[in-house]
Amino acid sequence: MTQDTISIDALENAVAGGAVAIRAVTQLEPAGGPSDKIFPPTYTQDGHATTKYATEERLVGGSKIMTVLLDSVASQANRLEEALLEGWRRQELSFPVVEVDFTGIEGLEDLGAVTSLDAPHRIADAILRDSLLDGVPFRHTPIGTAFTESRPTHSTGMFQYCPTALVFGVWDSTGPKGGLGAKFQRCLVSEIVGMDAVLGVKTASRLDPLGIQKHAGTIYEPADPAEGWTLDESEARKKKVAAVKLKKGTPAEINHSNIPPSLDHEAGGVTISHAVQTSVLSLAGLRKLRFVQDSAGEQFSSADQRSAERAARTALAALALAAVVFQRENGFDLRSRSLLVAKEPLRFEILPSAGGDAQEANLDRQEAAELLAEAGRRAAAVGLGWHVEAVKLVPAPKLADLVLKSRELVQAGEGAEDEG
Repeated sequence: MTQDTISIDALENAVAGGAVAIRAVTQLEPAGGPSDKIFPPTYTQDGHATTKYATEERLVGGSKIMTVLLDSVASQANRLEEALLEGWRRQELSFPVVEVDFTGIEGLEDLGAVTSLDAPHRIADAILRDSLLDGVPFRHTPIGTAFTESRPTHSTGMFQYCPTALVFGVWDSTGPKGGLGAKFQRCLVSEIVGMDAVLGVKTASRLDPLGIQKHAGTIYEPADPAEGWTLDESEARKKKVAAVKLKKGTPAEINHSNIPPSLDHEAGGVTISHAVQTSVLSLAGLRKLRFVQDSAGEQFSSADQRSAERAARTALAALALAAVVFQRENGFDLRSRSLLVAKEPLRFEILPSAGGDAQEANLDRQEAAELLAEAGRRAAAVGLGWHVEAVKLVPAPKLADLVLKSRELVQAGEGAEDEG
């Protein structure tokens, strides 16, 4: 059965128990065509791995085929959150965001604002933890406390100030409760996998037009970082009396001299028949979230709680669908030499709880924005309104000092490794 779009009523019915999940499965191919080589993300090899890629056999259509991971669940979550943040900044989407503004800190203006959508651990991230709201540490404010006290059986605080964490999951492991901090499962999962993967080989070489030879001299770290490097040992930075070499100490280390032709069999790219992006929104997961209080902290009656929970979960589902739609329009430029294009339109399938055929539906950018707006209004009408005005934090002085000191070390050539 097909419908033109996902209406608010259809979404509410699905969330209330009519469906177990909503999925979108899209075929992709390399922008250069099916035979064009693409480059997956690389990972640290274990003792038995022959490639730096995440390859595995999967059962597809009754047959085992070799697949390669092109974009992981975590990476896809970052891209989905980035798409939501872009829609929020363009004022196409309205939902709560917490941000830390670095623009007023001398020397850190380039950091701009770090939000609960791009911080690695979302609202539980140390960047937000170590920031201030009106001069008060974030965790000690009413908003910070509401988030800290949230848990799956008491989700109002998280819903009110950071609903995206309920969609993408979060674990408050660095808060005052440590490992006992609230843990919310990921309800929206997406990944991109390449099918029928065949490993390739990558070549590398460089011919130096200056003809500098590999052993033309020993390269040292200079005492003055502004110099970059030096051949003069007397001008080198000293560490425990000895002069410090630049790693291998050869001209190649500073991008001079030839690099002989070489082959890379471990990360030489792959060819695939096609790729598949699979995005799944667990409505069963959303139904695990309980809302016993309204946004003002008042306890719901049993009857009111049922309608409020239905509205809140619907708003979260609409937020997740908007993420998928907006991310789709951002395209699939995953990394250098890994540009994919869609071979078909974005289609959603609503999977009935009772089994049977999925209900197919379209949802474009405007429809997704309208669906989210209406879902937000309905949630607010039953006492679960979002705090849609951005919560603006500033970094605590100690956090700003830590970032500045770290930058000073990098500029001085200290690097991140302990040379002691």
